[in-house]
Amino acid sequence: MGLRELKKRQTRQNISHQATRLFLRHGFDQVTIADVAAAAQVAKMTVTNYFPRKEDLALDLHEEFVELLARTVAGRAPGESALAALRRGFLAAVDRHEAVIGFSGPDFARMITESPALAARLREFHEEREDALAAVLAAETGSAPDDLLPRLVAAQLGGVHRVLFQETLRRTLDGADHHQIAAALEEAARVAFDLLEPALAGYAVRPAG
Repeated sequence: MGLRELKKRQTRQNISHQATRLFLRHGFDQVTIADVAAAAQVAKMTVTNYFPRKEDLALDLHEEFVELLARTVAGRAPGESALAALRRGFLAAVDRHEAVIGFSGPDFARMITESPALAARLREFHEEREDALAAVLAAETGSAPDDLLPRLVAAQLGGVHRVLFQETLRRTLDGADHHQIAAALEEAARVAFDLLEPALAGYAVRPAG
C-alpha cells in the first residue's frame, strides 16, 4: 500500500471511530455530520466523501456485510454445495464472534435497534446481500437471466442469515455474553440449515477437480 492509500485509510478509520464514539454517547439521531467532522478534525465534505450516507458511518461494515455470502459461495471447495459452504462459513464466524454477523456488544446493538434510520439501512444491507448472492448463484449454475431459481435460493439462504443476525442482536440486548450467544447460535444455525438441507443439498455443488 502506498503512502497516499495508507493516509486515506487512516482518515477513513479516524472518521468512523469518532462517529461511533459520538453515536454511542449521544445516540445516532442526535449527532450530525458536522459533529463528526469536528471530532475527526476534518471538513464536512471529507466525511461525506468517505461516507455518502450518515447511516454508513455507524454501519461501517457495509461492503463486507453485503459481499459475505456471495464470497463464501464463490470460494466453496470442490464437491461442496452453496448451502454447505454457507453453513460452514456461518459457524466459523460464530466461533470467532465476528461483528459482521451481529456480535457488536449491547451499546452498539441498542444504537441500531433504537434508530429507525439505522434499522431501515440494515434492511437494505440484507436486500443487497441477497442480490449479490443471487448473482453468484446464477453465474455458478449457468442460469439464464430470467431464471427465478437463483433468486429463490438466495432469498432462502439470505433469510436464514437475516433471522440469525436479528437473534444475535436480541440476545445481546437481553444481556447474554458472546459465549452464551455463540452457543445459542450454533443450535439455531443447525436447525435453520437442516431445514433447507432436503431442498438445497444438491444445489450449486462445485464440481470436483
